[in-house]
Amino acid sequence: MLGAMTESAFGGEVSEYYQRFRRGYPDAVADALTTSFALTREDVVLDLGCGTGQLTRVLAPRVGAVLGMDPEPAMLAQARAATPAPNVSWLLGADGDLEALTPVVGPGRLAAVTVAQALHWMDHERLFTTVRSLLRPGGGIAVVTNGEPLWLQDTAWSAALREVLSSFLGTPLHRTCGTDSASQERYADALSAAGYVVESQVISYDAALSIDEIAGGVFSAMSPAQLPAAEERPAFTERVREALSPFGPLREQVRVRVLTGTR
Repeated sequence: MLGAMTESAFGGEVSEYYQRFRRGYPDAVADALTTSFALTREDVVLDLGCGTGQLTRVLAPRVGAVLGMDPEPAMLAQARAATPAPNVSWLLGADGDLEALTPVVGPGRLAAVTVAQALHWMDHERLFTTVRSLLRPGGGIAVVTNGEPLWLQDTAWSAALREVLSSFLGTPLHRTCGTDSASQERYADALSAAGYVVESQVISYDAALSIDEIAGGVFSAMSPAQLPAAEERPAFTERVREALSPFGPLREQVRVRVLTGTR
């Protein structure tokens, strides 16, 4: 989120923007996770902080079952509507609820726990320790980030977008959502300290961006309190269009970081 997380920070219309405008994950990400944890059609994976299911849907064809878990009911409702896969189940809960899963899935039953673009909301050190008892041998935890925030990228158009947002919100923007190198190093160190074998890779791809996609992506990162009223959103989008128009066709170099800890 652009500001501090609050209760139901991803509720209401924000969850709709999240589903419509947050990028999905390329098959190469599922390939990497399948290789790292030797996933098979007999395996069960937990996608923790699944949001509207962008990573959940990519994992579903690779394994026997995926559990998508998130603390926001609106996000789960969007995920359920967008995911026809019969081997996906949706659970209401957060990282602090994982111990309650042990009687349900059994110790040593999960092949992997994935956390995609959500670890910055969690107590990662406690999570890495708690997860170990749920994992089968050779299983592990994966921290996945789906590119840097649109307003913090190293491009001229991103800098212009950052100015628009800072003016609108009345505060500088600096939250990286765990995508920065310092956060990645901190997560890697914590995985190692918890006894995991740590590996990291980056999967990159280039994608075009429209102004509507940029505005929708921004709205998906706002809390319901920050989201402009419906009648004000066209004007906000026009401000973004005017600010970014000097930069011509817009493209984003997306870097998906996949940090894995194998048991």
